[in-house]
Formats: sequence, structure tokens, C-alpha cells
Amino acid sequence: MRESITPTNLARASLAHFLETGKHLPVPEHLPPELTGQAGSFVSLKKDKELRGCIGTIFPTEESTAKEIIENAVRAGTEDPRFMPVDLSEMDELTLTVDILGEPESVTSETELDPALYGVIVKKGARTGLLLPRLEGINSVREQITIARQKAGIPNSEDIELYRFTVTRYE
Repeated sequence: MRESITPTNLARASLAHFLETGKHLPVPEHLPPELTGQAGSFVSLKKDKELRGCIGTIFPTEESTAKEIIENAVRAGTEDPRFMPVDLSEMDELTLTVDILGEPESVTSETELDPALYGVIVKKGARTGLLLPRLEGINSVREQITIARQKAGIPNSEDIELYRFTVTRYE
């Protein structure tokens, strides 16, 4: 990677490298500060403005945010069960978004949520659903929570724990 290292070009290089070689991209040297710490991240792939893959981690699982993005980019392109794996020939048609997550914080009321500012996590026992903030077509807290519940398989009749988090989005 000769160009400057940004979260999105790291994700793109990671997925392309994996599709070309079957191996994960090594973490580059001389990382910018936003990639050296530890944070959960989501990598979203779109083709013709339609979702093509999205996978991430709520909490860090790797030694750096850079490594987290490298792993999540590969998983978004090859393991999202909603889509066929990305083919190398599609790379030029993909737009990538990387969200680096802030620490989730518990909330006691839906009034503490705002889909334009915060992502939401719903939790019931071992079931967890997450929805990122600022998603097209999601304009209310109720919509955000309903979709997160659906992702987790938590019926509306069940009580849930609610968490919010901020993201730094790179497009």
C-alpha cells in the first residue's frame, strides 16, 4: 500500500489482496493514529448503491483497529450470509464504508437515542442486534430498534437492554 493509509483504502486493499491471494493483508507500518488503537469496526460494501456485504465487530477482537478493519473487510466480502462472496472482478464497482465504533453505553430510555447521532444495540440474554447510525431510510428511534430486534431475533414483546454508540464514518 503506497498511498496514504485511510480506513477505506485499507479495507479495499485488504479485500482485493484476499481475493487475489487467499491470504490476509499484513498490517501496514506507519499507521495513522485512528488505526493504531483498538476499536470495533464495520465494513460495508455497496454495488450500484445497493448493499453487497456488511460485517463488523462491536468490540475489538484484534490488536489494532487496522487489523480489525482488515479482517472485517474480508469477512464482509466473503462471509456475509445474505450475499454470494464478492468476486475480484467486482472490486472496481464497489464503494466501501468503514465505521469505527465508540464504546457502547447503556441507556435507560429511548429518549436518549437518535438514529442520526447514535447506533443502537439491543440485547436479550445471548441475543444481540446492532444497527449503525445515519442509515438511509431509518429516520426514527422506533425503526432503528425494530430492525435491531429483528436482526437479533428478539420479539417486540420481550424486554431488552439498550445501548448506544457513536461512530466515525469513513467513505
